[in-house]
Amino acid sequence: MSAVLRTTTPPVEAAAGHRLPLRRFARNRLAVAGLAAVILFLLFCFVGPLLHSTDQTHTDLTQVNLAPNGSHWLGTDAVGHDELGRLMYGGKVSLLVGLAAGILATVIGTLWGAVAGYAGGWIDAVMMRVVDAGIAIPALFILLVVSAITTPDTLGLIVVLGLVSWLVPSRLIRAETLTLKNRDYVLTLRAIGGTHGRAIARHILPNSVSTIVVAATFQVADAILLVAYVSYLGLGVQPPSTDWGGMLSAGLTAAYSGRWWLIVPPGLAIILVVCAFNAIGDGLRDAFDVKGRG
Repeated sequence: MSAVLRTTTPPVEAAAGHRLPLRRFARNRLAVAGLAAVILFLLFCFVGPLLHSTDQTHTDLTQVNLAPNGSHWLGTDAVGHDELGRLMYGGKVSLLVGLAAGILATVIGTLWGAVAGYAGGWIDAVMMRVVDAGIAIPALFILLVVSAITTPDTLGLIVVLGLVSWLVPSRLIRAETLTLKNRDYVLTLRAIGGTHGRAIARHILPNSVSTIVVAATFQVADAILLVAYVSYLGLGVQPPSTDWGGMLSAGLTAAYSGRWWLIVPPGLAIILVVCAFNAIGDGLRDAFDVKGRG
């Protein structure tokens, strides 16, 4: 009987342990609202164009600067593009760049931080000085320089954002690794001849998953803001492509003429999406009991 209990109890406890963070997250109403908002925006940007088909490539000078009406629910812009369709089209670029760049930054930062924390000594010192030097340079400044040198497309923005945004996640994962590498299961693996790579892949990274997930959520929000900044300054994706930041930049002068529909919708979309991702990140941090570290 005792043998049966020993073999059946751990899986039950493990399953309960995996469900507990989900229950904590579900009790956080703000985090659940943020998740619902992100899902709605994803449906709006990726499914919406299938239901509301518009031409976002060619101009239509007979439909310029129309106020919201029955045919164009959010009006049209200075070249006749339907603003609702453009909001979907621009949101697709903003969300795609934000999600991909956030994930890329988290992957790079996770690997860098795990190696630095696990190796320790002079390797850790050198790697973290690189991080400190990178953090000292504002990411927006780097983006502006790169955008001024070259004309970035969607893939280029993802790569550049990922390469300038991995620094903070690397510090978080390094701190987690410094704690985990002295645990009994890691020391036991090393004692029986396990490699450093196996220790990181089998124990360090799986046990850092909560920190990684929380860091990725905040990185996505930061990436969406960064691409909006760059596009607002006219250095983001080039026409006919656009994103929410580019729409803000294009509609800024029109807003002074009373054409509010060119600036309010993309501005609200950026605010709501960034707040939603931050709410999800806060909810995940509380659910996993991950304390703020930096």
